[in-house]
Amino acid sequence: MWSRIKKFFADSETIFWARLQAFIGVVAVIVTYVDPQVLAPVIPSDWFPAFLVVNGVLTEFLRRRRADL
Repeated sequence: MWSRIKKFFADSETIFWARLQAFIGVVAVIVTYVDPQVLAPVIPSDWFPAFLVVNGVLTEFLRRRRADL
């Protein structure tokens, strides 16, 4: 099972992270389209800039983890 999952993501954490972000984004768009106030308690507006920074740092870490040095 794990080997099939790794093969689906081409054995890349970065590809996994990108597809996970895309999936979460689609779900968030659908949920906020139905009721915009649903996600307000989950990610308060104060945390949103920090969330974007952490997301960017994690994405860069995963990308560089596999880079040839």
